[in-house]
Order: sequence, then structure tokens, then C-alpha cells
Amino acid sequence: MAKLAVSCILFIFFINTLFQSASAAYNVINFGAKPDGKSDDTQAFLRAWSSACYSNSPATLHVPRGLFLVKSISFNGPCRHRIVFQIDGTIIAPSSYWSLGNSGFWILFYKVNRLSIHGGTIDATGAGYWACRKSGKSCPPPTRSISFVGASNIVVSGLTSINSRFFHIAIDECVNIMLRKLKINAPSWSPNTDGIHIQSSSGITISNSAIMTGDDCISVGPGTKNLWIERIACGPGHGISIGSLGAYAAEDGAKNVTVTDSIFTGTQNGVRIKTWARPSNGFARNIRFRNIIMTNVFNPIIIDQNYCPDNHCPHQSSGMTISGVTYRNIEGTSATPVAINFGCSSSKPCTGIKLQGIVSQDEYFAQLIRVALRQFCRLLLSKPRASRTREESNGAE
Repeated sequence: MAKLAVSCILFIFFINTLFQSASAAYNVINFGAKPDGKSDDTQAFLRAWSSACYSNSPATLHVPRGLFLVKSISFNGPCRHRIVFQIDGTIIAPSSYWSLGNSGFWILFYKVNRLSIHGGTIDATGAGYWACRKSGKSCPPPTRSISFVGASNIVVSGLTSINSRFFHIAIDECVNIMLRKLKINAPSWSPNTDGIHIQSSSGITISNSAIMTGDDCISVGPGTKNLWIERIACGPGHGISIGSLGAYAAEDGAKNVTVTDSIFTGTQNGVRIKTWARPSNGFARNIRFRNIIMTNVFNPIIIDQNYCPDNHCPHQSSGMTISGVTYRNIEGTSATPVAINFGCSSSKPCTGIKLQGIVSQDEYFAQLIRVALRQFCRLLLSKPRASRTREESNGAE
């Protein structure tokens, strides 16, 4: 009987331990963070991350409601188990544009695997930095808001990123990243505030997101392959860009990129491929743009192989090879007379460019008006004959 009692106690202890470990949760407040938006919570976040990362079971790191001030921080992996980073509050950067140092990162996830980030807001307080850039003063290096480097199997869902000093989200040397239901916002005049930048990565999916920035909504750098972009609302901004590519002579290309079921409103560009005009062994191939609506876009469809920002032009012919680009079911309005502009390389012309179902709503409505006018004119011309017929009929009576 005593042995049975001891066995029951041990079994209950084992079940309790298993249940507790299976639901391991780490609240940043329990590690010293204060949700007042003034206290430096950087070390508290690092302590919470360390506990979650070395947990003996899957863990949740919780940022509750409130404002949490965090300086430049690196969440390093690999970790033992899957981590859910649940953000219910707002993580803010210090307002001083010198506060994030020279690393180029604000929030960095480095070599992390099996991570899910849900909800919340990150505010990089970029106004001071934008003013510094605009004034021409000596400014610190630009800082990405949230970066993934060498990471894999990541899901980011429901996150809001505002006022980035540079790229909002940057993905570099990563595999299998899913970004969905994001809200990204910076003023249209804010410099280089790309919504999402991808390079040297594979298996990236971006979906169901609204991106309003001062630069590209999404930019695709060298070494990107197997990228799927769908249901994006882009604008204001510079559109979705493959590139810039070809900045270096030896450079990886971009391939297998699909942009589909998206809307561009008031953007500088719609879907763009841009390369530097200099020798390069890079490429852009198997690119698909389809099921897209443009409203008042300045350059709806553009290939620019003479990319020349800030008048720093190499004045050479692009060595980039652009091939296998498909534009299908794209319609809308252009803010300029030229809706499609293919500025391909003179030494390596674009090949395999396919257009199908490209419709300008301006032309469509113009055709409707012309048809309506013709019908109206026919009615006007037919009325006198009908009137004379009635008069003749009255006279006969």
C-alpha cells in the first residue's frame, strides 16, 4: 500500500512538472522591465530571452501591454526549443538618433530557429534621424528596425512597425520565413524606409499586409530565390522592386519571385526591376507579376537597367541578365503618359518578357465614353425621323 502511495505521488509530481514545463512562460516584467516608456528595459528583455532560449521545453516570451524602451538588442540562437514571442504592448527606441549605436540594427534575431512573433507594435522613433539626414549633418549609420540574420523557420504575424530609421524588416541569409498580416508605416518623405528587404534568402512568403513607406514597400536584393508575395496593399512608397541588383561584378542573382493579387495606390513605381549600369554576372529570372491593380501610379511597369540614385551613375552598360519575366492581368491608371517602360541593357537585352491582360483603365473608360457618345449621336439623329413620322401620322388622321 505504501509503495502504491509513493508511486501515485511520483506520478502526480511527474505530470505537474510536465504540464508546467510544457507551458513555460516568461514575462519581461518579471525580469525587471517597466512598462513606462522611460526605463531602459534592454537587459530585462535579454534576461527573459535567455531563460526562454535555454528552457527545457517550448517557451513563450511575453511583452504585456505598456511602453517598453529598448536600446540596440540582439536575441541570439540557436535555442533549445520553439519560442513564441508574444507582444501585446509597444516596444520603442530611444528618441535620440545617436542612441542605437553603429551596428545598423535595433532589434536583431541572429541564428534563431523555430520562432513565432505575434502582435504588438515596434516604434523606432525615426523622426529625429530623418531630420538629421535631411539637414545634411553628420548622422550615425542607418538602423534597421527588426532584422533576421541566419535564421530559419520563422513566423511573424500581426506585427505593426512604425517610424523606422531605415528598413522596417530586413531578412538576410535566412530560410523559410513567413510574414503575414503586417502593418508597416512611415511618412512618404522619410528616406530609405523600405518596408521589407530580402537578400541571400530562400523560401520567404509575405502576405496580407499593408505597407506605407518613403521607399520600396518590398525590395528584393541579390541572392533571393523562391519568394512569394501576395495580397499586399502598397502605397505610398516606391512600389515593389527586384533590386537594386548588379552593384558588384560578382553577385548572386534573384530568381523564382512571384508578386500576385496586390494593390498599388499613388506609388512612385508599381512593379520594378532595377539594376546598376556596370559589369556584373548577376541575373533576374523567372519573375512573375500577376493580378495587380494600380491606381495613379507614376511608373506602373518598369525595368530600369540604368539605375542611378543621387546622380551617382557608373555610365556603363549593365551586365545583368534579365529573362523570363511575366506580366499578367495588370490593370489600373498611370499618373504619367508612359505606363510601361522597358529600359533594358544595350549589351545584354532583356529576353523572355511576356505581357498578357494589361489594361489601362483610362483607355477603358475612354472607350466606354466613345461608345456612349456614338450611341447618343444615333439617338439624336433618329429623333427627327421619329418626329416626322408622328407628324405625318397626325396629318393623315
